[in-house]
Parts: sequence; C-alpha cells; structure tokens
Amino acid sequence: MRRAKKRSNWKRNLNLFVFFTMVFATAFVIAEMSLAPASPEDALPYQRVKSDYVLMLLQCILGIFAMLLPGFLHKRVNLEIPSNMLVLYAIFLYCAIYLGEVRSFYYIVPQWDTILHCFSGAMLGALGFSVITILNRTDKVPMYLSPAFVAFFAFCFAVTCGVVWEIYEFLADGILGTNMQKFGTEAGEGFVGRLALMDTMKDLIVDCIGAGVISLVGYLSLKYQTGFVDKLLVRKKRSGG
Repeated sequence: MRRAKKRSNWKRNLNLFVFFTMVFATAFVIAEMSLAPASPEDALPYQRVKSDYVLMLLQCILGIFAMLLPGFLHKRVNLEIPSNMLVLYAIFLYCAIYLGEVRSFYYIVPQWDTILHCFSGAMLGALGFSVITILNRTDKVPMYLSPAFVAFFAFCFAVTCGVVWEIYEFLADGILGTNMQKFGTEAGEGFVGRLALMDTMKDLIVDCIGAGVISLVGYLSLKYQTGFVDKLLVRKKRSGG
C-alpha cells in the first residue's frame, strides 16, 4: 500500500512539475518578447526576435491547456487515463514544448523533432484505440469490431491528427510569421524547393511509423488477448462499478 502511494506521489509530482514549468515558461516568454527586436541585427544573425517568442508563447499556452485536459475529461465525461500513460504524456509535452521550443532543442539536438513525432504518432495511435475500444465494449453500441478494423482505425486516427497538426503549423507560420515547419534556418534564411518540404514530409512519415507500430502491437493484443490494450488505453468508469 505504501509503495503504491509513493508511486502515485511521484507521478503526481511529475505532472505538477511539468505544469508549473509551462506556467513559468509562459511568464518568461512574455517578458522576453517585450524586449526582443522585430528583426535580428546584422551582427547577431541567431538573435531571437519577436516572432520566435510568439511561437514559444503559443506552444506554452497549448501545453498548459494540454496538461489540464486529462483532469477536465475525467470530471466531465468520466474518462480515467492510466497513470503510466499520463506520465508519458507529461514527459512528451515537457520535451516538445519546454525543451524543444523554449530551450531550442529542435535546433541544437539532432533529430529531436523526428524522435518526438514518432513518439506522438504512437501516443495518438493509442488514443485511437481507446476511442474505438470504448465504443466496441459499451452496451449502447451493439456491435463487435474486429481487431483488424480497430487497428486500422487507430492508425488512420493517429495519421489524421498528424496531418491536422501540420496544417496548424502551416497556418501559424503564415499568420504569425513563425517557423514551426522549419522551412528555414534558425537565422531566418529560407530553404528552397524540396528542402523546404523536408521537415513536413519527414514529420508525416515518422507519424505513420509510430502509429503503425502501436497499431500492430494493439492488433496482436486484441487478436490474442494479451491484455496490452487494456493496460494502455483510456477506460470509462462504470457507475457503481
């Protein structure tokens, strides 16, 4: 009992750490954005400008919302997310937003964006499994869906979410003047031709790889009843159960 309580405490503390990191990062970005120049000076080509901080601020706000979302879903629609999945979720947000954007890991760590996109594809695939599995097991939907269909849905769900994210990045870059799609260097020099598409297409490809792996594992779990899906997915609490 004591060991389970300790595990619960460190997972809760991890989520609180990531949440308050996002809050403090938001305050820091707002302060830095007010002092940053509109364009880099010739002597400082890698100097952060206002558009860089606009991107950071947008991502930090999204991160705060994302950290609050599981609790909101639990209260509003009675969805309980396994604690292990919440830990992965929090670590992903910390790596993608704070380390990736605020600390510039996307530029200074090779393949940082690729690793995170592959991981996010797997997480979104698991989310797709959760949606269809809940419908598949509820009494309100009198039907049985085959493991192959559930896996196919999970894969399509994850890839679609990846496409929507790339559309969001494209619109943000066009409206706010950011560089989320990495169509240029950190110094602001734009790529040309195929190189300008490289980041977007690479992100979509690794999204497919991550989603494909989790869909295959989930398919085998459902087909042979290994219990992997039951441990990984979001569950809906039954009233009185």
